[in-house]
Amino acid sequence: MLNYMAVAAGEIFTPAVIGYIILGVLLGYIVGALPGMNRTTAIALAIPFTFTMPPAAALSFLIGINKGGAAGAAVSAILLNVPGEPSAVVTTYDGYPMTKQGRAQKALVVALLASVTGDLLATVTLIILAQPIARFAIGLGPIELASILIFSMTFIAAVSGESFFKAVIAGLLGLLLSAPGIDMETGLPRMTFGMLELYDGIPLLAVAIGTLALSEVLVQIDDGWRGNHQYPQMAEDKPKDPEPVFSLKDAARITPAVLRGSLVGTLVGILPGLGATLASFLSYTWVRQSSKTPEIFGTGAPEGVAASESADNATVPAALIPVFAIGVPGSLSTALLMGAFMMHGLTPGPFLFKESGSVVYAIYLGMLLASAALLLVGLFGQRIFSMVIQVRKSVLLPIIVFLCIVGAYMEGGGMFGVYLMIVFGLVGYFMKKFDYSFVTFVVGYVLGPMAELTIRQSLIISDSNPAVLVDHPIAVIFLLLAAFSIWKFASAGTRSMQAGQSAVTKSDA
Repeated sequence: MLNYMAVAAGEIFTPAVIGYIILGVLLGYIVGALPGMNRTTAIALAIPFTFTMPPAAALSFLIGINKGGAAGAAVSAILLNVPGEPSAVVTTYDGYPMTKQGRAQKALVVALLASVTGDLLATVTLIILAQPIARFAIGLGPIELASILIFSMTFIAAVSGESFFKAVIAGLLGLLLSAPGIDMETGLPRMTFGMLELYDGIPLLAVAIGTLALSEVLVQIDDGWRGNHQYPQMAEDKPKDPEPVFSLKDAARITPAVLRGSLVGTLVGILPGLGATLASFLSYTWVRQSSKTPEIFGTGAPEGVAASESADNATVPAALIPVFAIGVPGSLSTALLMGAFMMHGLTPGPFLFKESGSVVYAIYLGMLLASAALLLVGLFGQRIFSMVIQVRKSVLLPIIVFLCIVGAYMEGGGMFGVYLMIVFGLVGYFMKKFDYSFVTFVVGYVLGPMAELTIRQSLIISDSNPAVLVDHPIAVIFLLLAAFSIWKFASAGTRSMQAGQSAVTKSDA
């Protein structure tokens, strides 16, 4: 361990790598603050520019974007009442009222300190838990791993969208998308349609940039044509409070909310598919119910901002625990980060610590530096970010399209990658319009090769005899959980559809 730490420190504590981490946090903060943009889009666009970086520097840079994006989303939520991401919706409940009361700077400082604290505590939890969980996972065979992947897909589908059936369809499409290429068993081309470019499979970035970034541009252009787009306007502040922007009294007031939010965000982040939005709502509800003055929530309570932001940011490092330990992403951003791991020659999962221990510890150090950079960037840049969020979409969208093309060209085999990116941009546009889950689609695509390998190995080991499961109780538990997820959420989805149809019938009558 000491050897790993020495090597990791040598890789991370260099001016270039520290600069990459600060740049990543800064880019994430800016993108998170822009209404309509999100950190997932930023990660997808940034991955091609990490090819020349060492693995630890590249992944620390991308994780910095993820951390900065989570914190930056609070800026537009507080100043404009427009959350940069869905997880920042809860921040608007008390953040925007504070702005209208002339306490915008206090709200921004509270959000920043809560974000940094939640992020730091969850990062420490990742460092403590990831390796012990990985040691346990090493003892799992293909049958257990296949059952865990099946449960992960069904559970993510169950909680990631309003329609369970649409989420399952999106996940199956993602799995199908991972099939083209060279068959791992026969060594023959499969579903390549005679195209040499598909022998290595469909490029990850063509899929990610198209479905996440370009599709968002198309949606916003469509909203503009329909007259739904409005340029953000700042709230008119009332005269500023004579009290200091942030004091020790404020710190003591928000500390319980920050600790509760960090705990909720960490626990929710570890579970695949639940996401930061749920963590923010649960944390806010818990803090409000445990408060002696719950009536102040929604009217400009700093505790509400602290609860939301600490939980939101704690989910970012916590969501990496299953990636490091068992190789299962639980969100869009972690799925992209997992793809970045593989692009840099790292295999997420239980053997990551054994095969690339020094790189893992370097990433840990990079994440801790990113937490410190998050505090510095937020403190010195909040006034600038409050101006950046009013950039017109007519300026921003062409820049994003240009970056989409450059990214797809660099990783996707030239113009072939660009053409694929355009196709998946249209696919993503219609998925958004018809509410198909992006989470299960991308996770299905990323997990496809691993799922196919473990299921094939399981069939060979068991000789296709399901009775073998009796000797694998862990696999049985996860398969039962998968079956319960399907039964519980599929039946709920059916009742919801029937209720909707009956409502439509009554309105027609």
